Amino acid sequence: CIGSPTVVTVDVATVSSQFTSQTDTSAINTTQSIEDLCSNPSLQCSQLPATCLQCNMSSNCFYGEDMDVNCTSLLDVSCKGDNNFVRSMKCAYCYQFPTSNYTCSSNFSCRAVGNKSRSTYISTCTIDNNILCLGSRVFQKNVKCNWTSGYRWSTAIILSVTLGGFGADRFYLGFWREGLGKLFSLGGLGVWTLVDVVLIAIGYLKPEDGSLYL
Repeated sequence: CIGSPTVVTVDVATVSSQFTSQTDTSAINTTQSIEDLCSNPSLQCSQLPATCLQCNMSSNCFYGEDMDVNCTSLLDVSCKGDNNFVRSMKCAYCYQFPTSNYTCSSNFSCRAVGNKSRSTYISTCTIDNNILCLGSRVFQKNVKCNWTSGYRWSTAIILSVTLGGFGADRFYLGFWREGLGKLFSLGGLGVWTLVDVVLIAIGYLKPEDGSLYL
């Protein structure tokens, strides 16, 4: 959270690349040419996706403020109207936009270690085509693991209520040592069984591998 307006600054070595935004080839499918992706004779040039434009962007602006930039459609792009126009944008780097404005690659093999609620992986993200922003349109970001191994919360709670005294819920979730303990202690004479029913019901007790319930 920024208490006062903050000027976005860039490294001197990258200033020249920040002032002009060109198509990021890594954000475009390599099987498609720019012409195939961007050309639309029935569409106004000013309505083309950001990846089809070359805009003069200044990084000397206040973060979050709205500003107007001069844009030109890329060469070989067919569109309707004037090729030179003004577009509005927000002063922010692409990675600073809300998560709803970009898509990130998924990693279904990430495993939780330590505090499972904080497990993350490095994902490659791409900003939406209709958003103008500073910097690279493809960037890396730490994303919280949200994968699942197929465990169902409903199954876990049913096993806990009906067969929890024999450790069935713990076996199902992958805690085989605790499952053996419940089995030979008859659910801790009922106390352990009751505790596990509550823990699973409130979602505190999750699969041992750190995945999420379906």
